Amino acid sequence: MEIAIISDTHLPRGSRALPAACLRRLQAADLIVHAGDLLALEVLEELRSLGDLVAVRGNVDDAPVRAVLPETAMVRIGDRRIAVIHDAGPAANRLRRLRVRFAEADAVIFGHSHIPLHERSGDGFQIFNPGSPTDRRRQPQHTMGVCHADEDLEFELVELD
Repeated sequence: MEIAIISDTHLPRGSRALPAACLRRLQAADLIVHAGDLLALEVLEELRSLGDLVAVRGNVDDAPVRAVLPETAMVRIGDRRIAVIHDAGPAANRLRRLRVRFAEADAVIFGHSHIPLHERSGDGFQIFNPGSPTDRRRQPQHTMGVCHADEDLEFELVELD
């Protein structure tokens, strides 16, 4: 199973749009995960039209989006569980904090910072931030993520530029 992962798209805003390479990966995926800050309900509907979607609300999503999306979600793939949240808090001790908060999860996908990140603890627990496909801020590339979920969860950062 392949999961396409995006966050912090902040759409619509001016002429900004999802890059073609991102759209191709979203359409080809078995599941799309959006870790918040999609912004408007029309973007949520567009993502739903591309395939199965799990999404959580972010801190800049408008009221209609916040009304229909949860703060957290849990994706179950066989006996694996992936938690999704927008803001995972400060960088210091993040891996440990998320391990405690989502004790039943094998991994946590989050966004908010626009900074790609993949960390793994000694027991195999993982946290993953895909960065942003549309708003790279101080990052050198626009990015998204992919998770190959077979016997294990293998996260991959995808550069879109």
